Amino acid sequence: MDLEDVRESDRRVNSFIAFNEGFTLGGGGCLGGLSVAVKSNICVEGLLASAGSKTLEDYISPYDACVIERLKAEGGYILGMANMDEFACGGSGETSYYGVTQNPSAEGRIPGGSSSGCAAAVAAGFVDCALGSDTGGSIRNPASHCGVVGFKPTYGLVSRYGLIDLAMSLDQIGPLARDVETAALLLDVVSGYDSRDATSISDGPGKFSSKLDPDVKGMRLGYAGEFDDFISDKGIGRVVHSAVDRLSSLGAEVVDVSLPNLDLALPTYYLNVYVEFFSATRKFDGRRYGKRIEDVCGEEVLRRILLGRYISQKEYSGRYYRKALQARSLIRSDLEAALGGVDVLVGPVVPKLPHRLGDEITDPRVMYAYDIFTTPANLAGLPAGSVPAGKVDGIPTGLHVMGKPLEDQKVLNVMRALEEV
Repeated sequence: MDLEDVRESDRRVNSFIAFNEGFTLGGGGCLGGLSVAVKSNICVEGLLASAGSKTLEDYISPYDACVIERLKAEGGYILGMANMDEFACGGSGETSYYGVTQNPSAEGRIPGGSSSGCAAAVAAGFVDCALGSDTGGSIRNPASHCGVVGFKPTYGLVSRYGLIDLAMSLDQIGPLARDVETAALLLDVVSGYDSRDATSISDGPGKFSSKLDPDVKGMRLGYAGEFDDFISDKGIGRVVHSAVDRLSSLGAEVVDVSLPNLDLALPTYYLNVYVEFFSATRKFDGRRYGKRIEDVCGEEVLRRILLGRYISQKEYSGRYYRKALQARSLIRSDLEAALGGVDVLVGPVVPKLPHRLGDEITDPRVMYAYDIFTTPANLAGLPAGSVPAGKVDGIPTGLHVMGKPLEDQKVLNVMRALEEV
């Protein structure tokens, strides 16, 4: 599609906040000819970097994020800035200041979030691929809901320079695409050491697309029984188990593992997020740029700021935040133990189907529950991806694949195997 076709078609989807008016397709570089959507919390010089908020509605980025520098150097063409939950606070694509994003693969239902516009733009065929950010499932959740591929790399594998923070110890930029090969190609380009990011890993594993191998014969795939305890939609359970069976039919061995503290993942994750997000938003004071965030933000953003402020107080930090850090170490230990005897873990991405747009959800814990299976990977810094596994009543759902640190290639290979079977 050319820019005008996308602009017209996107009126019903609302996957973009701003378009790159200089957009043209051409050749050159390993991404030559590929169009890319960029989540609006990743800085692109000359384009609006609003993070889906009124706070930054007038902020035109004066520089490129590291991933954008690398994208441009390899011929990737940025179509525009994708819609997202405000400051990445949300899992549905409904909290953006610029309006809700539709799910092109499940009409009338949420696309998931917070990288909602990225997943929707790929699913609608507006772009070949997209760059999103994943703090607790924000790439994998919408990928599952929209029936596309989404991948969160090992923490530090991709530079965070130029990313507007939600929670710095959890955030990671990663690709979304219609297939695993394109996602791996985009990861090839954006991964690698960056001296401007203190979390950047200096010795990443190198190229991924050239090493894609769908042969899983002899691989050991771990499945935790606790996953089934938290799946609220049994149709998802059937699709996920069918996908695991298909991998088994290719020669992979499915091994029972345990994640005994999976129930701690959500409270641990959100306590970490509240504190880190409160800290990250102190720069949005309305003095240097943008508006004062507390004056103009939405309900979910304000909730996280207020809770973060409360938990950060000296008299409460021991009661909440320090215990959350202890629980984070416990979850990391559980994952290390579960992965100790297997190559990857496989399971569901989300516990339930995407709800209908406009459904009133008054309890935020109901929305947070979408993240039960995805947050552990962020808490432990592990690579994880979502690959389409099937449909439930016509609604896509994905298989979650999670690996050991820096074993991103194994995760991508398993995803590719399911894609081909």
